[in-house]
Amino acid sequence: MPTELRPSYPVRTERLLLRPLTLADTDALVAYRSIPDLCRFVPFHPQSRDEIQARIKGVFANHALTAEGQNLTLGMEVAATGELIGDVILFYHSRLHAGGEVGWILNPAHGGHGYATEAARAMLRLGFEELGLRRIIARIDERNVASARLARRLGMRQEARLVENEFFKGEWTTELDFAMLATEWFASHSAPSEVATG
Repeated sequence: MPTELRPSYPVRTERLLLRPLTLADTDALVAYRSIPDLCRFVPFHPQSRDEIQARIKGVFANHALTAEGQNLTLGMEVAATGELIGDVILFYHSRLHAGGEVGWILNPAHGGHGYATEAARAMLRLGFEELGLRRIIARIDERNVASARLARRLGMRQEARLVENEFFKGEWTTELDFAMLATEWFASHSAPSEVATG
């Protein structure tokens, strides 16, 4: 089983290029990561330009997954325009249990076109087919109806509803837990993958 993920960039989907974030992406990241309503359900507060640049130099600078506890954040660039419209993340939680987690955030100006679904599906492919994960989860605030719909579109199964399980941003929140197994991924993706690297 592979235990490392070193993608060739960009990771190509039908309409997107998924690639590491750079300081040149600062303005595009600020455009959506600073929106209070967009940050309401995600594990960070609206971010300033300085905070985003610190992340680009820090946590976003990891371009491979080589050990558990790491995560890989990639920008979603529209191939036809070169515009950065969001980002996706893959966490490598456990080597022993071959477990990971996927997440996404999209500039609302580009919502409704399936871009986040396309990008998240590519991250599932990387996790299952290249890193060799056995199970990938998505944890979503119950009020984030759009993200819960997206997880279902990906074919992820809702496994739990954790009622007021976390005191998050000043209030008790309910979490929906979704998951997919590698066997389920390969059963529904037996045709050649629509995602290519390089």
